[in-house]
Amino acid sequence: MSTEPLVRSIDDVQARLAAEGYVADRALATSIYLAVSLRRPLFLEGEAGVGKTAVARALASVLGTELIRLQCYEGLDVSHAVYEWDYARQLLELRILEAAHAVDRAAARQELFSETYLIKRPLLRALEGKPGKPPVLLIDEIDRADEEFEGYLLELLSEFRVTIPELGTIAAAEPPIVILTSNRTREVHDALKRRCLYQWIEYPTFEKELAIVERRVPQADEALSRQVTAVVQELRTAELYKTPGVSETLDWVSALVALDRHELDPATIEETLGVVLKAREDIEAMKGERLTGLLSRAMLHGVRKSG
Repeated sequence: MSTEPLVRSIDDVQARLAAEGYVADRALATSIYLAVSLRRPLFLEGEAGVGKTAVARALASVLGTELIRLQCYEGLDVSHAVYEWDYARQLLELRILEAAHAVDRAAARQELFSETYLIKRPLLRALEGKPGKPPVLLIDEIDRADEEFEGYLLELLSEFRVTIPELGTIAAAEPPIVILTSNRTREVHDALKRRCLYQWIEYPTFEKELAIVERRVPQADEALSRQVTAVVQELRTAELYKTPGVSETLDWVSALVALDRHELDPATIEETLGVVLKAREDIEAMKGERLTGLLSRAMLHGVRKSG
């Protein structure tokens, strides 16, 4: 009995992602297609806000499967990433047994260290997907985790199995679709990257970002979407403490729609600049004459692109 492939082609990936509101270029669609078809982890790297996390969300929607997210941070360990025992419930159960004078040490140990008291964290949950319906496992911002945790992932991504001393080894019936992301705050070890397909995601071009805005905020006027996209593109050429990503562009357009604005002007930009810029120094630097010049260049850019 043949199994229906999760994705049929690169074009299929692009079309289905677009239907979910994610605009993927050919290179990214190719990497996603190979990651799903070969069941190889996909390592996405790029600046914050370019849409790396959104790839996993959109892919889970495309495949009609669960998205399991592990948010990485400094100090992340096995108990928060894989599993831990529910010690509070185990202690309560033990006291109940003692009160009932029904404590059999061997039986109690077998009962207390069963799946009933096991707290399954994202990595373990990802191994328990149903055959033919593997979850999408997002290991987000792996560059924030410690190198020791990277070492643990090496084994997991090679064998897709976890050993729990009290229960034994739990292996995936079918490997999950794994997407790792990194903002490159530090270099991730080459050994981990070698186990993955790799894709660098750039900030989108004007045309691609405008397409994203039009899909995600369709209620916005075309002129407003074009102007905001052009201004954000100009902002990315400035020396800023925090460069705005696509999510800020979408937030800005949505905010302007909520304010019933149909086009940009210096006053509107200054009033809402905190939606797109997230550092006081950047907001202060963009006020006054610099803001007027920015808007003028953006308008010319948008007009050239529309022509």
